[in-house]
Formats: sequence, C-alpha cells, structure tokens
Amino acid sequence: MGEQDISLKADSDRMRAFTRALLDDVQALQEMLDTGRIESGIRRIGAEQELFLVDDSMRPAPVAFRMLATEEGKEFAPELAQFNLEINLEPHRLGGDCLSKMESELNEKINVVRKLAKQFEAKVLMTGILPTLEKSHLGLEYMTPIPRFHQLNQVMSDLRGGDFRTHIKGVDELQVLHDNVMLEACNTSFQIHFQVGGDEFVDLYNLAQLVTAPVIAAAVNSPVFLKHRLWKESRVALFQQSLDVRSAAHTARGRRARVTFGDRWLEGSVLEIFREDVARFRSLLSTDDPEKSLDLLAQGITPKLKALCLHNGTVYRWNRPCYGVKDNIPHLRIENRTLPAGPSVVDEVANAAFFYGLMTALGAEYGDVRKVMNFDDVKSNFMAAARYGLKAQLNWIDGKMHTAGGLILEHLLPLARQGLEAQEIDPGDIDRYLGVLEERVNRMRTGSQWLLDSLSTMAGQSTPDERYRAATAAMLARQEEGIPVHEWDLASLAEAPNWQDSFRTVAQVMNTDVFTVHPEDLVDLAASVMEWEHIRHVPVEDTDGRLVGLVSHRALLRLLTKTEMSNDTVAVHEIMKPDPVATTPEASTLGAIETMKRHQVSCLPVVRDGMLVGIVTEADFIEVAGALLEEKLRES
Repeated sequence: MGEQDISLKADSDRMRAFTRALLDDVQALQEMLDTGRIESGIRRIGAEQELFLVDDSMRPAPVAFRMLATEEGKEFAPELAQFNLEINLEPHRLGGDCLSKMESELNEKINVVRKLAKQFEAKVLMTGILPTLEKSHLGLEYMTPIPRFHQLNQVMSDLRGGDFRTHIKGVDELQVLHDNVMLEACNTSFQIHFQVGGDEFVDLYNLAQLVTAPVIAAAVNSPVFLKHRLWKESRVALFQQSLDVRSAAHTARGRRARVTFGDRWLEGSVLEIFREDVARFRSLLSTDDPEKSLDLLAQGITPKLKALCLHNGTVYRWNRPCYGVKDNIPHLRIENRTLPAGPSVVDEVANAAFFYGLMTALGAEYGDVRKVMNFDDVKSNFMAAARYGLKAQLNWIDGKMHTAGGLILEHLLPLARQGLEAQEIDPGDIDRYLGVLEERVNRMRTGSQWLLDSLSTMAGQSTPDERYRAATAAMLARQEEGIPVHEWDLASLAEAPNWQDSFRTVAQVMNTDVFTVHPEDLVDLAASVMEWEHIRHVPVEDTDGRLVGLVSHRALLRLLTKTEMSNDTVAVHEIMKPDPVATTPEASTLGAIETMKRHQVSCLPVVRDGMLVGIVTEADFIEVAGALLEEKLRES
C-alpha cells in the first residue's frame, strides 16, 4: 500500500504540473494572438494518410510495428493498432500545382509502404473501415506496443467505468460491447489541413463546419463494420461511440463526448475552442518535462505549446484547430478529420480539392455564415450526410432542402471551381480533380455505394465471409490501378483470394439469424417455428440470451407418441435437451464436424461466453462442401 500511495502521489504531482503547463500554453497562445505573431497572409495545405495493412486473405496484418522499426519505415508514424500506420505529407502553398503535388507525393509514399509491407507478407489498403474486420481482431494483442497507447486505453477505460457500447442502426443493426478502445482502430481517414491566419480563424472555421456535410456526402467510403451494413460513412458513428468515455452519470446530464462536431458557431477566436476543451475534458496523458511556454515567449523563442497540443490530440473535433511552428514562426490550421481513407488516391485529392475550393469561395458568396444559417441545421446536415451520403437531405442557406447530390452539382461545384481559380490553381488540375468528383456524384458511385452494390450482386453466393473478402480484394486491385471509383467494375466472387480461408472456422459458416424459443414457451410454438422456417432444430435461450437447451425435430416426434401428454400444456423445458453439445465461433470447421460425429448430433449451437451467437448444422457443411467442389471445378 505504501508503494501504491507513492505512485499515486507521483502521478498526481505530474498531472498537476502538466495542467499548469496546459494553462500556461493557453495564455501564451493568447499573447501570440494579441501581438500578431501568428502567421497570416498565406494559405498552405497538407494531409495525413492513414492506411490498413492486410494479409493475403484480406484480413488485418498486424505487422506495422515491425515495419516501422526498419530504416525505410522510420518516416512513417504508428497508429493505435498494429494493422494501421500513418503517412504525413509535406505542406504546400495553396496555388499552382499543389494538388497534383499532393497526389504525386501520396502515390510515392504509398508505393514505399507497399514495397516495405511486401517484405512482411502484407499489402496496403486505403478504406475507411476494413470490410473483413472481426471482433477477434480488436483485442489488446493487436494494439501497438507503445506505452502511451496502453496508457490511453487504461485511462479511458477507467473513465468509462465499464464496457464501451456501440449501437448503430443502418440497413442492419449492430450492437457491440467491448472492453477496450480498439474499436477506434477500425477507422482510417484522409485528414486534410488548411492553414489560416489568427484574425480570420473564426470565419474560416465556421465555413469549414458549413461545408463539411456536402464534402463528406460525396466522399463516403465506410458502409460496413463487422459485416453489418450501417451508415454510408459508418466511421462517424463508430468513432463517436468508440471513444465515448462518459460515465452513466455524465451521459445522463448531457455532458459532451470527446468526439464532437460542436454545438454552436465560433464567435471570438480559436481560444474559445481550446479553453472550452481544457475546461470540459480531463487530461488523459501528460509529459514528464512540460515546456515553460511563457518563459520561452519572454525570451523571444516561439513555444511549441506541447501540453496544449497533447491535450488537443485527445479531444476529437471533426474540424479540429491545430497549432504548429515552422522556422520559429507559429501558425494555425483547421484539420478536417471527416474524410475516409480511399477509395483511391485520385478520389482523395478530388475530395480535398472540393473542400479547399469551397473554403476559398464561400466567404465571398455567403459572408458571415452565422447570420444566414442556424448551427443546428449545419450539425444535422453533417449527421444526415454521414448516414445517407449523396441521398442525404440538406437544409441549405437558401432555406430550402436539397439532396446532397443536387446541391453539389447545381451550386457547390461551380463555387469550388471559382475558389480554386481565385487561388490560381493549375487549370488542368482543377478540371481533373473536380471532374472526378463531378463524375462520382453524377453516377452516384461513391466508394460506399460501390461496396454495397458489389455485396448485393454477390448476395446468396457462397458464405458472407467469402463475399466480403472478394469485395476487399477487388477494392485493393482497383485501388492499385489508380483509377477513380466511378470507373470501378463491381466485385465478383471469383476475386476472393485463397477460397479455403472462407471455410476454416465455424464463424465463417454458421448462421447468425437464429430462431429460438424460451424454456417456458409452448412446445407447439417450437413445432410451428420448425414447420414455418423448414428447420429441424430450435435452440432454447433464457431471457439473457444464454443457451440452456435444444429442441430437435426428433424430440417432437417422440412427444407425439405419448398420447397422455397434451401439446396445449407441455412447456419447451419438458422435452428440450439441456446443456446441448455446442461449439465456439473460433472452432475449426473440421473440429466441429468431428464433434458432431463423436456425439452423433446433426446440429451445434455456437456460443461465446455462454451466450448464443449462431448455429451450424449438417446442411451448412454440405453447402460448404458443394461450394468447395464448385471452386475446385472452376479452378480446373
């Protein structure tokens, strides 16, 4: 206990020192703004590219930490999961060929990562959420072994006071309980930066909030998570919930989550955001030797505001203010974090061009947007765009509702062109990137729509696992060709690599749409379910979803021979087989077949931690065998 007290005191002393540095950083930024030290009169752009690493079967490849330890990997940055990494691009002055330079640099660096990944038997994929992710990929063994990531997980878990809950409704409905922050690692983005002056930050930040909805509507590329079809940009819902560390009490009183779009227009200066975030959100990380920013400022040295930047990195605004120093000159940037990675490099740069063009043009077009648009409508637009993409209904400045696609084509694309022309962007680049976006919107072919259409085309073929791996493999192949998504052919099942990998585990072949009964239900109900759904086994679960028995067609036949029993009074628990032989999702298919043979059963309920998650039958394995035979014939 004595050692624990010393440790706690040391932690508390360090956090108080960090908080002191944090408050000093806010004051130092105030002084720099007041004295005009923040760089102004120049526009620069930049970006951060997050990537997935996948193996030959299109599943996550946790090799990033080893890649980054190589000489070639030192220029890249680690992410929370070992199947992600980050590329940072050089800033460029907004003008001339800056957009084509961004595309060239992206391609160059991604090719370096591809070559490096090949040494570790991995491939590089740009996508908002990897379609083949499973919950088994989100354990702490997949977390990058860097102390601050594990510290962040521990602190956030402690603040949460329980499991992280994710509940998203789309075409499908997903509910997930998870005991760590690795759900956040399922999201990868293309984060774009826009440098602005201190005196113009408010107007331009508000513009960024306004244009985010139509920009994300055209860029959606994350329609599935854990093989559930959710929002067109499911990252938005997933990211907000995966890092929601509010306790039940904080949620009940409406405390704001760390992932936020904001609740109002910015009014005075960038300090409003930093001060509010320091006041609202506890510091999660600290440094052992905080910078003395006020002392440095007094000496004429520009401070890096390390404490403020560290704290800012744990508050996840979709449009986040950023402070940086280059050649001893401080500057401010708006970081737009909404854009997903992919579907291709040219698509990403087209999204960036659309954003930069609107940021440049809309100030002159609309003036002070606070006077012409209600912030609640702006926030609602953002959520609608994330849910529905180009089909979202957006409430715009003219007071009318528009489809996102119509608003972009009829009004915003011409304005974006004007904005880029005003910045003297190369005319060929304007035509190229805005042309890509225009074609995407005209054809309603976003990355999300391509994936959903591909999965729909393959519906009913083979297993869901093979369909998702085929779509992911097709995405990778087309991405490496460098063509924009509106030119992509739909994926086909024939593109699935290593078809045997889709039949290795019970999880890949089991049926999760299971009809069940309760122990106290009438036997007639179980019999009716079997007849209506043409099934021979019905699992019995209690009110908590725990498997407690199994009713078989054979048991019903035995009941019918007992004339002294009336089906009107017999309960399921009287004829069910209690504690039936079961398996787990991670069990091998061969192991499951062996279990069936050994116990002479034709059905295995699938359980995880006692909870029923699916069922697998002889018929499923016969179907798998047929699929394997068909695949072999196709190969021959």
